[in-house]
Amino acid sequence: MLTVYIESDQEVISFCEHLFRHTKNIEINWKTNEEWGNEIQFETVHAGLLDTIAKAMVDVFINHRLGTMIKQIIEDFYYYSNPDEIERIHDLTTWIYTGGDSDSLQLRKSKVDRKKDPSKLLNTLFIASMKNTADIHYESIVTFRLKSFKDELIHYVGIAIDEFKREEDHQSFINMLREYIAKKEALLPVIHIIQGTNFTFYKESGKPFTNMELRILMQKEPLYIVGLDENEMNLSPLIAMTPKKIKIYGDDPSEPKTLTVINVFQEKVEFQALRHFPFTYSMKKERK
Repeated sequence: MLTVYIESDQEVISFCEHLFRHTKNIEINWKTNEEWGNEIQFETVHAGLLDTIAKAMVDVFINHRLGTMIKQIIEDFYYYSNPDEIERIHDLTTWIYTGGDSDSLQLRKSKVDRKKDPSKLLNTLFIASMKNTADIHYESIVTFRLKSFKDELIHYVGIAIDEFKREEDHQSFINMLREYIAKKEALLPVIHIIQGTNFTFYKESGKPFTNMELRILMQKEPLYIVGLDENEMNLSPLIAMTPKKIKIYGDDPSEPKTLTVINVFQEKVEFQALRHFPFTYSMKKERK
């Protein structure tokens, strides 16, 4: 017989739910233990039972304990105390650790130079803590046997803090640009833009701007004041022109350059699908 002890009522319910998600071929006897809280007895010990229990415990830990551990690391190891900053770093850490989108996967691939996958490490630590014993204490494992996982998590939080600082710097840059253009008089009523590796700019008449025209406009503007490079050909021309209206056409409103323009110019920007680009001749030229 194998016995699992879990103190928290909420966690033992979660444990049982995840246990039966991983396998239906299992029988348990659940009762209350005066000293250890909830007691789950497994009458039949079969091959793979420890793996199943470990998976369920990892699920419980991630759902109920991981967030607290991350916040403790942010406060106690990296000395953050501002609740908003802690929450943002926590969210970034969770995103880096569990995210399945291309950005988080790329960040893990490029930044997390570790031999061990923390998720696999967590599972391995639970299994190792349950071997050669008939009594498994979840609280004891979490408190005393997860040091190497916590060390990995400290590394992840550090990466999240780097991302957080980059976000702060970017937001400061955006705010500075907003303040700068707010003081400028608009030179043009509207600019049309087609997305691409670099933006293609069109005048109100539908005629495309040449690179020479854009550079002449940029040379008249002290772009260095706001930290823009004279060779930057996406945001800099717009800052130099400061149009009253910006219409962007393309297929991806979340494309990074486009998001930056939207963040800077806010309500002045309108995004539409490429099929709504009004200048047929110019659009065909762009596609060649």
